[in-house]
Amino acid sequence: MKSPYFTLEHEAFRAEVRAFLDAEVVPHAARWDETGSVPPELWKSLGRRGWLGLAHPKEADGGARDLFTSVVFLEELGRTGFGGLRAAVSVHAYMATHYLARFGGPELVRTHLAPAVRGDRVSALAITEPGAGADLSGLSVTAERVGDRFVVDGVKSMVSNGMTADFLVVAVRTGPAGQGPRGATGLSLLVVDTDLPGITRVRQRTLGWRSAGTAALTFHSVHVPADRVVGRLDHGFYYLMRGLQLERLVAAVLAVGGAERALEDLCAFLRERSVAGSVLAGRQALVHRIADLSTDLAATRQLVHHTAWLYEQGGLPAVECSMAKLRATELACRVADASLQLQGSHGYMEESSAARAHRDARAATIAAGPSEVLRDLIGRDRLNRPGTPASPARRA
Repeated sequence: MKSPYFTLEHEAFRAEVRAFLDAEVVPHAARWDETGSVPPELWKSLGRRGWLGLAHPKEADGGARDLFTSVVFLEELGRTGFGGLRAAVSVHAYMATHYLARFGGPELVRTHLAPAVRGDRVSALAITEPGAGADLSGLSVTAERVGDRFVVDGVKSMVSNGMTADFLVVAVRTGPAGQGPRGATGLSLLVVDTDLPGITRVRQRTLGWRSAGTAALTFHSVHVPADRVVGRLDHGFYYLMRGLQLERLVAAVLAVGGAERALEDLCAFLRERSVAGSVLAGRQALVHRIADLSTDLAATRQLVHHTAWLYEQGGLPAVECSMAKLRATELACRVADASLQLQGSHGYMEESSAARAHRDARAATIAAGPSEVLRDLIGRDRLNRPGTPASPARRA
């Protein structure tokens, strides 16, 4: 389907990315799922191609490319069909390093962002805790200022790339939580090297996203130089609120790619499989099922692309980012469920692409704000908009 958002240059880049992923990544990705992480060679290979810094400034060896170049890359990454791989790469390139690119000072750009863009160092974003996730005011990992250091204590959980990261961007409490909707103003973002004494990592076994290297990290009196604060002290809440919109948009784009791959795999199965002498692709009920899923995917892709366009204009389309993530990740689950169901016993085998898609799709409806939280945000925004009062007849 032609799109007003993509140029011939974008499509040439898509072909380049797809060829590389099909030849150099997909054949090995199942093994990475088994080992629980992507290898250092992949990071370096992506870095050499400039794909870990497409959106980052040239001062950090980034490409400073337009947002739709990243949309192409993320769609193709999602289309590999491996959720752990896409989580690992997107967290590194669009989440953890995003805060350094947007708010980090020159020294952090030199020592941490530039090596991450080159693929020499792996990054992770540590926000979630055992007792707090979407509610940032509940975060409790502390960073107490002692001389020229911050002393960090507490536990972070569900950290993608947590087992392999060379450094973390950690949400820490540097001041008391306030009251009301801005009660998290005592939060700061701190860059923490994982080789510092006092850090313990424990792998967390997850249903899907198996190559993302998910970990729980314990910080016990970890001394971090004070110059590792990202941006301004106690402004982490505002940085996270902005970064979260990009995170949701990235999740939506990845989900579109994942749903496309799952639908492609299902169509291939239906074209090849015969029952009672007729090919499944000729059964009207299944043809109509594919039609509905294809139409929903096309509509979702347009919502996601429009949201990316709004984001690129320089605003902060928070509601649209929530809508895009909600719609795309929930659709990816429906497509994955249909793919598994319609492939029968073949799809139910653990090593099948349908089973993997089924495992991986659900995680995206939880990360970066569960679907229930997004529905609450979207619904309250709609209800709180000023509108035309109902006529007396309608009120009656």
